[in-house]
Amino acid sequence: MYDSIVIGCGAAGMTAALNILRNGKTVLILEKEQIGGQIANSPKVENFPSIKAISGMDLSMQLFDQITDLGAEMELENVESVEKVGDIFKVKTDYNEYESKTVVVAVGAEHNKLKAKGIEKNGVSYCALCDGAFFNGEEVSVIGDANTALQYALLLSGICKKVNFCMLFDRFFGEQILVDKLLKKENVQIYKEISLEEVTGDDNMDGLNFRNTKTNELVHINSKAVFIAIGQTPKTDIFKDLVDREKQYIITNEFMETKTPGLYAIGDCRVKQVRQLTTAMNDAAICAFNLNKYLS
Repeated sequence: MYDSIVIGCGAAGMTAALNILRNGKTVLILEKEQIGGQIANSPKVENFPSIKAISGMDLSMQLFDQITDLGAEMELENVESVEKVGDIFKVKTDYNEYESKTVVVAVGAEHNKLKAKGIEKNGVSYCALCDGAFFNGEEVSVIGDANTALQYALLLSGICKKVNFCMLFDRFFGEQILVDKLLKKENVQIYKEISLEEVTGDDNMDGLNFRNTKTNELVHINSKAVFIAIGQTPKTDIFKDLVDREKQYIITNEFMETKTPGLYAIGDCRVKQVRQLTTAMNDAAICAFNLNKYLS
């Protein structure tokens, strides 16, 4: 029996664990993919106070080392169901079943997928940090218009011959400092108001067919790879009987409490205005404070 089970080992989940552990409680973290969650795939974090620049993976590992030193347990298992029986939560994974007095949902959000002909070909990726190095010296493309897409393009511009930055709309939606950096890159070409219709090539892609949303003109771009960054959606269906949701995002109050006593939601998976590293950690600190009060 644990005092708390945290579902998700991203920045929010680990920060919640940190503050729960510091109050002498026991914590189990369950994570289905990787330590750090989405931020681990970020090539460079530059908006974290007191640190000028750090890779998302390095930041994640520093936080992970901090919580394991305090006694956090972590298992790489996929949570399949959560139910509350009396005052106890039963959390079932693909390998085990655990019990706890509280549960913190910190599952973040998963990449939105594009629907286009040939989208399953080799060369289509949703993580430039993971796969960018495979296309060193090649011409590649990025689809998106916000911070993740901008970061992907900046990373790729340093290792690829050319980067095509492809946007559905006619403006950027990311931080201006990232936009300014991108516009200074000589090997980056910007395409606006185009929508992907097809990934061309055999098993390995060799290009992209877009449709101009204003002129209806077909636009072909040569590309050995495409990195897609068009937002994220949380996977929260397994909690639907325990929480209220809005477009799959979990609704909480200001204390990070859901409608089920003892069940909390933090970070990118909950309804909120700003989804950044610092706001995820802010959610986690508030959650841990109130969770510790609940346990007491």
